[in-house]
Amino acid sequence: MKVDPDLANGARNLLINCAGLKEGSTLLILRENPSLGWYDLEAPLAVASEAQKMNVHPTVLEVGAPGNLPDPSVDEEIGNHDCIIFFARLGDQERFTDTMPGKTSVMCYARNAEMLASTYGQTDHRALVDLKNAVNDILLGPDKIDISCPMGTAFSGRLTKEETSTDVFIHRFPLGVTQPIPADNYSGRVVLTRYLTPTGSKVYEPAFLKLDSPVFAEVELGRVVAFTGEPSVVRQVHEHYRMVADKFSIESDVVHSWHAGIHPGCKYTADAAENPDRWSNTTFTNPRFLHLHTCGNYAPGEICWMVLDPTVSIGAKILWEKGRLRTDTFSGLRRCLESWPELGILFAEPSDLIGLPDEQF
Repeated sequence: MKVDPDLANGARNLLINCAGLKEGSTLLILRENPSLGWYDLEAPLAVASEAQKMNVHPTVLEVGAPGNLPDPSVDEEIGNHDCIIFFARLGDQERFTDTMPGKTSVMCYARNAEMLASTYGQTDHRALVDLKNAVNDILLGPDKIDISCPMGTAFSGRLTKEETSTDVFIHRFPLGVTQPIPADNYSGRVVLTRYLTPTGSKVYEPAFLKLDSPVFAEVELGRVVAFTGEPSVVRQVHEHYRMVADKFSIESDVVHSWHAGIHPGCKYTADAAENPDRWSNTTFTNPRFLHLHTCGNYAPGEICWMVLDPTVSIGAKILWEKGRLRTDTFSGLRRCLESWPELGILFAEPSDLIGLPDEQF
């Protein structure tokens, strides 16, 4: 298979810099059926082709939509390979649980060949690992963190010495978010707009709730104490939360954690309205979004709040400013960009293609 050079570069970035594959390794590529609208066929086949050129032995297996029960046939195939790359939503479901000890597993958020061949897929994965670690060092410190947005979000808190932050066991590619920050010490108001969407952890219907007007989530120490706003919309929010919480027997009022996007190469060219679930579970890696995991006292919960154009202040310093990750404010981030010049190029031209052609509510 002849692969476009940019697409080949993205594929090799995934195979080598992220998955760390060596000659002779066995690779299982789980690809979701393109008819489901989340992934294309070209990207996983390009990865398989590049793997063969590296003398890695790929097996490509088509899977369907994710469910809430494991598929024994898929589990058997996973057991027969050294590395698993998910071009499928299945990879997101167990990302906080090490269900494949001793194996390398990668969840790919490049939904198609265009994304894999762009700066989103081609930027060296190791550079983004360094960037994530530099941002984590700032966020996991003792300073108070204040989160705001143009719609009126005012949410703040800090880590206590006893708190720890849990990260995923599966590798993310492209790497686009920080480690989740526990929210059990956070209070304030988060303004909910456009959609409530799933976190990708479990499957439920309806998968999302369209918000016809803003809803204000009042939070005290990681618990929702009230939703306020237009009464009919607030009622829909309560019903949505009750439906999800009852389905999985979980606590509906929990705001478990949050994190924000760090990859300015993330582009979403479709309209969010076409599939709000796909939109939120793709654009969350763009720095213009900060999202919170809610409904369930575990990561990542089941209902996601997407906050557009956040400002995140650490003490007196600003880390995100209206959806732009500031790489000049903290010395650790400046050193990171000096080590990886391609990051400077990436941040100089951030993508504003985020699936919202009309950014008014």
